[in-house]
Amino acid sequence: MTRHRSTAAQTERLRKYRPDIQGMRAVAIMMVVSMHCGILDIHGGVDVSFVLSGFLIGGQLLAEIDKTGKVSLTKFWARRFRRLTPPMALVIVGTAVMAWVYGSPLRFRTYMEDGLSASLSFLNWRLVENGTDYFANDGSQTPYQHFWSLGIEEQFYLAAPILLVVLVWISRKIFRNRALVALFLMAVIAGSFYLGWSKTPENQPLAYFSTHTRIWEITCGVLLALAATQVSRMNTGLAAVITWLGLGTVLVTAMLITSETPLPGYAVAGPVIGTVMVIAGGCANPRFGVERLLDNPVLDFIGNASYGWYLTHWPLLVLWPSITDRDFTFEERMRVVVLSFLAAVLLHYTVERTFKKNVSLLARPWKGVFTGGFTTAGTAGAMVLATIVPLNLATSPSSSTVAVGYTSAASVEDSVRRTQLSAAVQSALPSTPKNSAERGCIDNFDVTKFVLRDGCVIGDPKGSKTLVLMGDSHAWQWSDTYHEIGEELGVKVVTLSKGGCSPQMYRIVNPQVNREYTECDSWRESAFAELKKIHPDVLVIADRARREANRSGAEASFKVFKETGAKLVYMTDTPEPGQNIPDCLATHIDDITPCNRKQWQALEYTEFRAMEREVAEKYGADIIDTTPAFCTADVCPAVIGDQVVYFDNSHITSSYSKTLKPFLEPALKEILDKA
Repeated sequence: MTRHRSTAAQTERLRKYRPDIQGMRAVAIMMVVSMHCGILDIHGGVDVSFVLSGFLIGGQLLAEIDKTGKVSLTKFWARRFRRLTPPMALVIVGTAVMAWVYGSPLRFRTYMEDGLSASLSFLNWRLVENGTDYFANDGSQTPYQHFWSLGIEEQFYLAAPILLVVLVWISRKIFRNRALVALFLMAVIAGSFYLGWSKTPENQPLAYFSTHTRIWEITCGVLLALAATQVSRMNTGLAAVITWLGLGTVLVTAMLITSETPLPGYAVAGPVIGTVMVIAGGCANPRFGVERLLDNPVLDFIGNASYGWYLTHWPLLVLWPSITDRDFTFEERMRVVVLSFLAAVLLHYTVERTFKKNVSLLARPWKGVFTGGFTTAGTAGAMVLATIVPLNLATSPSSSTVAVGYTSAASVEDSVRRTQLSAAVQSALPSTPKNSAERGCIDNFDVTKFVLRDGCVIGDPKGSKTLVLMGDSHAWQWSDTYHEIGEELGVKVVTLSKGGCSPQMYRIVNPQVNREYTECDSWRESAFAELKKIHPDVLVIADRARREANRSGAEASFKVFKETGAKLVYMTDTPEPGQNIPDCLATHIDDITPCNRKQWQALEYTEFRAMEREVAEKYGADIIDTTPAFCTADVCPAVIGDQVVYFDNSHITSSYSKTLKPFLEPALKEILDKA
């Protein structure tokens, strides 16, 4: 009788439905949406979801193995397909339609390639290959980017049942228990966590998006499911305390993580451990645990719509500025939150529940697998077809004449008054995103040492005088212009540039790896050493205005520049357009004024710009103010003459820079004559 009561109590503790897990689903999706939409700076929602998925799916698989000794792959995959695939397919196709109607035509094919990867559940690896910065806020995000986490989960769903069956069978044969399974899961957790932590400083996209650096989070849930029976025996008072501490750990660590925290690194361990504590404590079904807070109709309702909300909020967030053509204010972000939630609720009741409760699919699992496979294939096929349709972009026949850009200050003034794109600009627009400098050299962010090579020498390699152009990508963007000036004046031009690396000694945080840009420090030191070997006649410094700038760093660098004996030149930074200009122009063919920017906005970080200029003048540098070539007193136009000024959200096009040769050459000639 005692054993019977114990078994009954144990069964009561190990419940099939866990209100606390449903509540954590709601907490996780609210964290994700709040962070993405800029409502709260709170991270870790996806990490919470990974643990929940691992526990639930792992528990289902282990229960079936205990009962039958195997897993029905047909039934398991049918359940996954039935729940996940139809809503996902609808959102993927719906997003493609919205991108066609409202998005930039220049990005449409890239979007569709991402949609294809999302439909086949390997978008996370495409993002790794592309070196995607998850926290980028420069308009480069794809409306399918959030499918990276779903891809990892679906890869887990494909492999987990087969792997667990094999492990359980071997473990029973050798140990007559599940010891081998537990050891294997712990090894996966340790190895995957180490890879994620170690790869974050080296290759943040790989660490963030790849399956092998994230699978430890799901595996934590599986390991907990394996130990659920043992965990459920803990004292209920202790279990209650653990659940509250777990929820606190999730929320506190999630708020301590910021966009500047190297992720995933070790930081995501906080939300993961907290979620494990909530689930583990809940296994004992304590009376006064966190379930008292999480088990309520509101969180239950949000939890039901959580999958749909995850699917819908990101595409709407990325495309919303194009849909409304308004500034993306806090109020607009809140509209995205509300509208995406309403769409998620509709998706849940019309699609998710319909397929979940379909009697035919329940009775015949093979139909579920076929339905999922057919839906996946159809979605992928739609994405393939979308990549080959003609772009939704008005174009004009290309002109045989050379497009004119800057001619004088009057050409900038005239361009401000223009509202429509000329035929020449329309014909050039599709190729504008690739219209970057072709001459000179620029090192990638992972390069730690400057090496002088043939590509770095432009202009007239046999010139009697040497000019060095040094800086980050905002120096490199001028390379084609300096090449033409060097050829005409008989000057050897050497480019020393590295992406995101100011030649001035600032502590810079690289957004690609979310940490201090140590590669820049070592590269700069080697570039300074090479600079002394070159012994240039003229040294031109150009870099992007940045908030990290400080006087001591600028002073330290200009002392090094002065020691070279070269005539120093400081080029002020080009204005920042504040948005991706080709995308803006492609969606505003008939009225391009929204693509122009006020001068006071475009010349951001004015105090740092002024400080750098003061330091340069202190060390005797000549100043070339680039602003008149880009802006009037009030406006910085996106198109000047018949040339698009920027090929992205920051860098000037090669074609426009070449039209600035008459603007730069007289000043440089005078400086070279004195050098």
